Amino acid sequence: MSTLYVPDPAGYPTLGDHVVEFIEARAVFGPGSLHDQPARLDREKQMLIRRFYEIYPQGHPKEGQRVFDRCAVELRKGVAKTELAAWIAFCELHPEGPVRFNGFEPDGSLRRGRPVKSPYIPMMATAEEQSEELAYGVLRYICEQCPDAHLFDPNLDRIARRGLDGMAVPVSNSPNSRDGARNTFQHFDEPHRLTLPRDRAAVETMLQNLPKRQLESPWALYTSTAGAPGQGSVEEDVRLEAEQIADGRAPNSGLFFFARWADVDKHPDLSTVEQIVAAVAEATGPAVGEWGVGQFERAAREFFRVGADLSYLERVHLNRWRKSNSGAYDMARVRDLVLDEVIPKGAFVTVGFDGARYKDATAIVITDISTGYQQIAALWERPEDAAGWEVDEADVDGVMHQVFKDYQVWRAYCDPPYWTEVVARWAGKWPDQVVEWFTGRQRQAADMARAYKEAIDGEAIRFVGTEGNRDDLVRHIGHAGRKDLKITDDEGQPLWMLCKLNGQQINKFDACMAGNLSWQARLDAIADGAKPKGGGAPRRLY
Repeated sequence: MSTLYVPDPAGYPTLGDHVVEFIEARAVFGPGSLHDQPARLDREKQMLIRRFYEIYPQGHPKEGQRVFDRCAVELRKGVAKTELAAWIAFCELHPEGPVRFNGFEPDGSLRRGRPVKSPYIPMMATAEEQSEELAYGVLRYICEQCPDAHLFDPNLDRIARRGLDGMAVPVSNSPNSRDGARNTFQHFDEPHRLTLPRDRAAVETMLQNLPKRQLESPWALYTSTAGAPGQGSVEEDVRLEAEQIADGRAPNSGLFFFARWADVDKHPDLSTVEQIVAAVAEATGPAVGEWGVGQFERAAREFFRVGADLSYLERVHLNRWRKSNSGAYDMARVRDLVLDEVIPKGAFVTVGFDGARYKDATAIVITDISTGYQQIAALWERPEDAAGWEVDEADVDGVMHQVFKDYQVWRAYCDPPYWTEVVARWAGKWPDQVVEWFTGRQRQAADMARAYKEAIDGEAIRFVGTEGNRDDLVRHIGHAGRKDLKITDDEGQPLWMLCKLNGQQINKFDACMAGNLSWQARLDAIADGAKPKGGGAPRRLY
């Protein structure tokens, strides 16, 4: 059985026993087969709650304070993580919830906890609709159906305490809307899905709001399933922090973390239903087990469904971090190839240009022919909900001129659509250096995408530049998905082109495409025996 349990227990007193008792006495199960039945906590969830609510003991410099400002649980799908988060939020909102330090007894033990004064509880998911479907929706149902329903006024937008101030609200990834909020508890639902810059900005804003209510000992809870490595999700950051703490590479900044998954060494072979059932059972843990007869077997059978994404199934049922089959590139390896370097001025480089004027993004990427270093020269991204937005043509033109001024450019491979006239002007100004390279040509685009993959897998490429530019390039590479084609290579292997990951329109990957173009130009330069300050005649590739 594989677990990551940080930090080890220190024997601190806890309000967790009071919270467990309160949940089982006052809360109910949310929507589902057990709806309306009194809440029941398995041994593992009782343990987690006790850790969540640890308090520094008498005599400690921080006596009476919470031990953990952030608590994170990473468990497989189907073990009632959402229910757990909703029950915790229920206690944090309840006018009688025993969730805050209320003094010590004469023997040094904790008195029964007190409720939060004027609680404000944002519950975040990737979109408002998900907030309703996930933890917030479960909390609303509990507040409507529990024995204390008369104490709450719930609706789709907020759950208020009747006759008192305090509420819980569903929120999505809008950081500005969270500015100024005085949160006393907050929940991040499935943070492995929080990968976009605006997601991360919203989470950061919410975390910075916690100290505003220090007298109420504010804290945050993350509940998640394992994610896809390399996507730069909030959960990936939290997991990395926990691993660094466990390895002694970083001090603990107030984080409690617990994860359980099916051990890869113990369960390397998933070729039979029986083997997968054993792996699912281990990922679930002995304290939870099956909710119903045959639950594990049903999950196991999914692995044999035609077209199933096996990496996804490993993530959700075995809680293993796995790259999605739909991703174009190995993002864990991509991140390993990031260097804190820059391509020096005067270097002999190739350029890739791709993008759209009115949506998504436009990018210029350069690659050092001699080293294989690649970096963004410039990136223009359409802000969310920016109607009428357009890339500034003069700005793009200015950056391209600056690139040709600062570096020795062998070729610039430019995808003309949306920029036909601009690319034509560049070709006129830099004959033989600017090439119209149409990325819609299936065979050529597939060969280019495969070459970029080979560069990543073979560690021939390195991603450099300023920190922000490096992060942007890695993010765009992570947003690139695979579109399988009905053509094969010379060895009969299926070919694929780049597309938006999982078809999500929000996933911009134009910098990745520009990186592909720049890398292809580098390969062509090497094959051509290119040397700095070469020349020739303009050409167009079809």
